[in-house]
Amino acid sequence: MKNTKTQLILASNNPHKVEEIQHYIGNKFEIITLDQMGFFGDIDEKGTTLSANSLIKAQYIYQLFGGNCIADDSGLEVFALNMEPGVYSARYAGSQRNHDDNMNFLLENLVEKQDRAAQFRTVITLILDGKVSQFEGVVKGNIIPEKIGSQGFGYDPIFMPEGYNCTFAEMTLYEKNKLSHRTRALQKMVDFFENM
Repeated sequence: MKNTKTQLILASNNPHKVEEIQHYIGNKFEIITLDQMGFFGDIDEKGTTLSANSLIKAQYIYQLFGGNCIADDSGLEVFALNMEPGVYSARYAGSQRNHDDNMNFLLENLVEKQDRAAQFRTVITLILDGKVSQFEGVVKGNIIPEKIGSQGFGYDPIFMPEGYNCTFAEMTLYEKNKLSHRTRALQKMVDFFENM
């Protein structure tokens, strides 16, 4: 198995996510994107947890195409806000799913809060030959008062990981991938493959 390149359908049309995942595991697996499969629709994410939404997306794609696939769901969890926005991170400020609106809304909600500790968390679901496995990755940090940086996406401009004095949005893709929540979950998945 170690020398076999496995095809995986990635259950996402998010170009940033595709780029990030391909950058990390593209040399180990052949990633097939949804647009390559001719699928441009949305998957109804009805779950109330990251784990549930990740599973919903993977099962939908597996049933639709019958091929091995991976899906992930990621969220920013802010401790002082009872782990919000969490599973609702992409639409925290409304269904328009606008990154700036989401960040502004989050910063407004934190104005009176002293504790700005937060974490990004990813749950990846792998369906391989019908068998489901899940892998979680977490990176801890803090929410800063204003947006800094132009790289990345989502909440990256206001999230400063522990041990660093720059936000995710100030890092190159390579720098971010070394410590991101998605990378940590992906590493667990890669380890799973290599131990098969």
